[in-house]
Amino acid sequence: MIDIKKLRENPKDFEARLRKKDPSISLDAIVALDEQLRVKAAEADALKNKRNVVSKEIGILKDANERSIKIAEMKSVSDEIQAYDDQIRAIEKDLYELVYQLPNPPHESVPVSEDENDKVIVRTHKEKPVFDFELKNHVELGVSLGMFDFERGAKISQSMFPLYINEGARLEWALINFLMNTLSREKGFTLVIPPYLVNPTTAFTSGNLPKFENQLYKCKEDELYLIPTAEVPLGSIYRDEIIEEEDLPIYYCAYSACFRREAGAHGREERGLIRVHQFNKVEMFKYVKPETSFDELEHLVATAEDLVTRLGLHFRTALLVTTDIAQQSAKTYDIECWLPAQGSYYEVSSCSNCVDFQARRGQIRYRPTGTKKTQLLHTLNGSGLATSRLMVSILETYQQPDGSVVIPEALREYMGGQERIVPKNKK
Repeated sequence: MIDIKKLRENPKDFEARLRKKDPSISLDAIVALDEQLRVKAAEADALKNKRNVVSKEIGILKDANERSIKIAEMKSVSDEIQAYDDQIRAIEKDLYELVYQLPNPPHESVPVSEDENDKVIVRTHKEKPVFDFELKNHVELGVSLGMFDFERGAKISQSMFPLYINEGARLEWALINFLMNTLSREKGFTLVIPPYLVNPTTAFTSGNLPKFENQLYKCKEDELYLIPTAEVPLGSIYRDEIIEEEDLPIYYCAYSACFRREAGAHGREERGLIRVHQFNKVEMFKYVKPETSFDELEHLVATAEDLVTRLGLHFRTALLVTTDIAQQSAKTYDIECWLPAQGSYYEVSSCSNCVDFQARRGQIRYRPTGTKKTQLLHTLNGSGLATSRLMVSILETYQQPDGSVVIPEALREYMGGQERIVPKNKK
């Protein structure tokens, strides 16, 4: 959530910053409601002060008739105060319904553009793989290798819910274990298995509610939502709590299935695992002090890059433009793997610094050493990594002329030493 005090200081400047993210944003209605709220609050405070003063006078009055007149007068004032309080609550409700829709202003280092293709490629790793045979896409490879069954997955659920079979399931779990073990054993992250269903307050804290409710899967009988990413539950671990400065930074990583209503029409090139309603992901999440958060973002990106590097894949790291970063983010890098058969880059990790946006929503604070006063901390999140498109890149990058797929070295220990997946008819 944005800081409404900063908005009040210079509404036009604040609006200009927000418009870098969404050019359609106008703060006129919010400014008007906020002014109305402050006027009503001042009038109510004046009445409450009057009531306090007269109440003290009533306590020392000896004349019963004069006391009765004053009490009747204060009854009328109390009724006025109640009416003001009702108006204030109504205005606050309207005001914050609008405030909750506003995004986090982008950091000054984020490129300003309405075209997502203007993102800045800050690094690339390895060269694109070159093949001297006709490439198969991951759907063709997965079927011939007996790894996926998309038709039966659709029968069980609906389209865009994949069914992993045999070595497809084994390779998926190998990826997940590789990611979790590397982060928890080498990178200093504490491993977490979070709930997959969260309440509205948790979804609000992360920034998914209220603006993106139509993109979430919701339980019909319960006020619970299926998580679109483990960022959502991880971001509420310390909701409404105070963390001591010496306990920061805190790093968490979590495996979860992720559930998303992917909006819009998708072409043939996005079949299979490229765009799905359910996928697996290992998430990284950080609670940090404000002065370190942008250094922590660079460290988060380097961690995600190292994971992809160990898998031997060609990828690039992109700094996203203002209009392409999420509502809660102030700055975001995407790591995009090359998918050879698609001839395109696709995101496998998105690393963001949300500064105090989520912390303000969840009232997550820390207490600097030697002080009693608390302040909001900063939160960061990053995929470490999402496995569906990663699986696509692995299969298409490591495919061989005979239709087999070489297993990346980093995953072989999680596959019982297996080095290759071969077509069913060649086993």
